[in-house]
Amino acid sequence: MTSTTPTSHPTQQATPEVISLLAAGRLLGMGRTKTYRLARAGQFPCRVLRIGGRYAVPVRGLRALLDHTHPDGSEARLTSKEG
Repeated sequence: MTSTTPTSHPTQQATPEVISLLAAGRLLGMGRTKTYRLARAGQFPCRVLRIGGRYAVPVRGLRALLDHTHPDGSEARLTSKEG
């Protein structure tokens, strides 16, 4: 007989696949206005999905951006130009 219960470990928490654009912007140190301006212009530093009237940011791409290291092993620094 096949079980229909999930086989994940009880202490594991499901992480979301996407987060809100505003939450992603905050993680990157951006304010609301700049975050939405960059998303509308297609210049947000990672992939942004448009789902209906809402924006969503895949967690995988955001993690890749935040965990980025240079080939020599040093960590990359995120820089932003106000404008």
